[in-house]
Amino acid sequence: MAVRQINLERFSLISRKSFAEVLSGVERQVGHPDMKQLLSEISVAKTEEEVEKIVGAHVGPTNLMEFARFDQGEVLRKETGPGGPQMLRLLVGNPVTMKKMARHTHDAGSYAPVTVLIDERPDGVYLSYDRMASFLAPYAEPAATEVAKDLDATVERMLATAAG
Repeated sequence: MAVRQINLERFSLISRKSFAEVLSGVERQVGHPDMKQLLSEISVAKTEEEVEKIVGAHVGPTNLMEFARFDQGEVLRKETGPGGPQMLRLLVGNPVTMKKMARHTHDAGSYAPVTVLIDERPDGVYLSYDRMASFLAPYAEPAATEVAKDLDATVERMLATAAG
């Protein structure tokens, strides 16, 4: 049995915009495919080029798409009431980007798509992201790390834009 220590870097910023405005800012920057349809299209693709074309048709201007969302605030508001804080976890990414990392470090598949957390606190709306490069650092694979750093920069620009 192997255990690997991973020290994460968390990128966070605080927005003075409303939760809805911040969420809308993120949503405008990512694609929103029908995941069942996307996976079906990918499964019948014959070549890497076909997969890249299919994925390219479903990403937003950041070259990212939303895979899933989890409304964790809904659970919190069962305790705090309907006026309680909002908290939403988004899984965003790009299957082609994941492949570029996983070809060098298979464990990259454990971390992609990435999580973006948008949560409402008394002092503002927080946007948080655990950097992919920090997940992959222990594997010491330069090619995967370079792709991860590019992904980190993309996600962080997206969050900064949404935060305003």
